[in-house]
Amino acid sequence: MRTASQRRASALLRMCATACACATLALCNLAAAAGTPAGTVIENTATVSFDLGDGPLSLDSNTTTITVVERLDVAVTLQSPQTLVSAGDADSALLFTITNTGNGSESFQLAIDSLLAGDDFDPVPAVPAIYFDTDGSGDFNVGDQAYTAGVNDPLLAADASIDVFLVNNIPGSATNGDLGFSQLTATATTGTGAPGTEYAGQGDGGVNAIVGTSSGSSAAIGEYFVSEVQIDIVKTQAVTDPFGGSQPVPGATITYTITVEVTSAGTAAASVLADPIPTYTTYVPNSITLNASALSDSADADAGEFDVATDPMVVVRLGDLTLADGVQSIVFQVTID
Repeated sequence: MRTASQRRASALLRMCATACACATLALCNLAAAAGTPAGTVIENTATVSFDLGDGPLSLDSNTTTITVVERLDVAVTLQSPQTLVSAGDADSALLFTITNTGNGSESFQLAIDSLLAGDDFDPVPAVPAIYFDTDGSGDFNVGDQAYTAGVNDPLLAADASIDVFLVNNIPGSATNGDLGFSQLTATATTGTGAPGTEYAGQGDGGVNAIVGTSSGSSAAIGEYFVSEVQIDIVKTQAVTDPFGGSQPVPGATITYTITVEVTSAGTAAASVLADPIPTYTTYVPNSITLNASALSDSADADAGEFDVATDPMVVVRLGDLTLADGVQSIVFQVTID
């Protein structure tokens, strides 16, 4: 069983890794590939050319046609980092994205499960517990629309996405350092099953629907971390290319800025920020600063280091942080390989 301090460190590491991964993804053009739309007719005719002595002739074969069926596939991805909460908190939200990765329009039934194995406490789903991010803010608020199964199941075109909140209450019995899990599942209303399962005539335009590799259902789990101290961590990036612009081309420099701030009473003891260097980039030596003061790359008397013992990462020891310490700002740079 991990100690509370170990879990706090794990919480920071996970949040940093999530932020780093998101920053890396921002450099890439990642899009789902729905494929050829359901109902598309594929035709093909062969031609043979020949000469009977009086000039060239050609003869066409019969034309073959086939209609593309609908593939039932979906992906649910967690957008929230590990969410810090206090015992007794109400309406704590986790943000997810549901993407129709099939090739036709499909509606999806949504479900929450907060009774999962492997955590320390069970979050208690609010009533209602699932909401659409109606205003696209990424923050749960009173303007977001509640989901009701069978009434407003989201209908998504191929490759379309929608953001959804799971909203839970944190039981008063949860203690400092506890983890609680909550899962969102999206299921194709047409049907699920082993990949290749067929639903005759139930695809777009009356074509058959075939279950894809997701089995027509996908789920993702979010985490609540109970902390007697509330900490905000935000990561931003700025790109400078070799030509004086801001395009993420090979050779460009990415400057990462991470701010850490205690926003409640209490002390975040022995706080450590750890930020893995993204894949496809190289750390810029001696680029770490803490609150505008330079830190060395070595593990020495100052608060920072570039740790290459396992996966390369920037480590900054922030010490005991309280509300009075204000915002701690860490900056470092990498170049795109």
